Amino acid sequence: MIIASGRSGRHVSALADHVAQEAKRLTGRPASVEGMANADWVLIDTGDVIVHLFRPEVREFYNLEKIWMSDRSNHRISAT
Repeated sequence: MIIASGRSGRHVSALADHVAQEAKRLTGRPASVEGMANADWVLIDTGDVIVHLFRPEVREFYNLEKIWMSDRSNHRISAT
């Protein structure tokens, strides 16, 4: 999974278009793209890799990094 940001909706849209085109060129099959209409958060599913492209304020709001970050306090091993 890749999480990245563009500076604006237009930038996010351009990045998403480029990633989708490169994925098709490299794999020979089209990527599934969602969210291009608003370009606040665009998801590109290449089959093997999922790319999330955000405008900065949208990325901060959803904070996907926090969801995927390990919480060491919940992974304590007790010695008995």
